[in-house]
Amino acid sequence: MRHEQIIAHLRRANDVARRSLSLGRHPFGAILVAPDGETVLAEQGNIDAVNHAESTLARAAATNFPPDYLWQCTLVTTVEPCAMCAGTQYWANIGRLVYGLSERQLLQLTGNHHENPTMDLPSRTVLASGQKTIAVIGPVPEVETEIFDVHRAFWKA
Repeated sequence: MRHEQIIAHLRRANDVARRSLSLGRHPFGAILVAPDGETVLAEQGNIDAVNHAESTLARAAATNFPPDYLWQCTLVTTVEPCAMCAGTQYWANIGRLVYGLSERQLLQLTGNHHENPTMDLPSRTVLASGQKTIAVIGPVPEVETEIFDVHRAFWKA
């Protein structure tokens, strides 16, 4: 995936996060990008504390696409996946991950918020614990402020 595509997909995922926010949900958004690096196969916003955008999208993808195809796909998400979401991506066999804002940056913003008790556990650590190598790109500085602004508005409200 070219860098311009990464930026465009992260902005689209942030639009999904804004849509989640408009529905009264936490502002997280994820998209699944096809092997061509251009086609968006699915979009998912956050649902609740156990149905995060990334894990919900990964489970739906695993139901609808064969593992060999998913291995060539990319999960693009606004914020670095938590341990649950990174694990779900791993088991769904989605071969690449792109995120805009790190989980540590989110933790610095939310602190010990009762609705988002963020773990300080990088997705790279979770994914590196497995037996297959999932490529990880992130954080992406060009979109960090855009994503951070959506979260700041929500978590400080």
